[in-house]
Amino acid sequence: MTDRSPISEEHIAANRVLWNAWTKVHERSEFYDLEGFKRGGVRLREYEIEEIGPVVGKTLLHLQCHFGIDSLSWARLGAQVTGVDFSSEAVALARSLAAELGLDARFVESDLYDLRNRLEGEFDVVYTSRGVLGWLPDIRGWAEVAAHFVRPGGIFYVTEVHPVWEAFEYDGVEPGKMWLRYPYWESGEPFAMKVVGSYADRSADVGDLTEYGWNHSLGEIVTSLIDAGLRIEFLHEFPFLEWPADALVEGDDGRFRLPGELDGKLPLLYSLKASKPT
Repeated sequence: MTDRSPISEEHIAANRVLWNAWTKVHERSEFYDLEGFKRGGVRLREYEIEEIGPVVGKTLLHLQCHFGIDSLSWARLGAQVTGVDFSSEAVALARSLAAELGLDARFVESDLYDLRNRLEGEFDVVYTSRGVLGWLPDIRGWAEVAAHFVRPGGIFYVTEVHPVWEAFEYDGVEPGKMWLRYPYWESGEPFAMKVVGSYADRSADVGDLTEYGWNHSLGEIVTSLIDAGLRIEFLHEFPFLEWPADALVEGDDGRFRLPGELDGKLPLLYSLKASKPT
């Protein structure tokens, strides 16, 4: 496992408790519409599928997979999928779904930083997406783990909320009125927030829990992947998010953007593809 302070370990353990509680909420939420997913289709974004390319017959490792809807979507597109998450509840639900749907996917319960001790092999595609990096204290350790599992000639792909956006307070504000609150760069100490329900159901009762998060700059993310031995193929930035925030407004395409003349003036999401040289 990558060396981290005992405080970080304590915060990660608290986040694991939270994600176990959230899994039970998400399983029955309209946000995830699990019954709808069981009936067919994929929950991936069109730009992800286009940027990664065909996955038929390829091995794909999904890091921080939650309960596996995106993982199983890749399996429906023909990939041989391995999903990883630190939540025992999420992994149990993912395994149950894979068995129920008869999809080629397995799921491993592991802290991301300890994954090299729990999983063997290399993969054609290592993938992670949306709302994952902010739960990790050490972006360099993350990059080392991700790169370790990419086979020579394979690719790594991440799509994630933009670090610039994560420096702002965007909830509890009027559209377009966010304010600078959090550090843009990785700062070691996490920021703590009392949990109110879940992003999938604000009214859910999950008890008296606290979530802990860390920001990482775009430069830190890119440089960590390069230092881990990957070659950056592209970095795309987008002016929208796929989920609501009080500072944003929903467009006709179902995506969320800054209002009026602010639209397009700040990156809200990015995608990055890297490869491992042969």
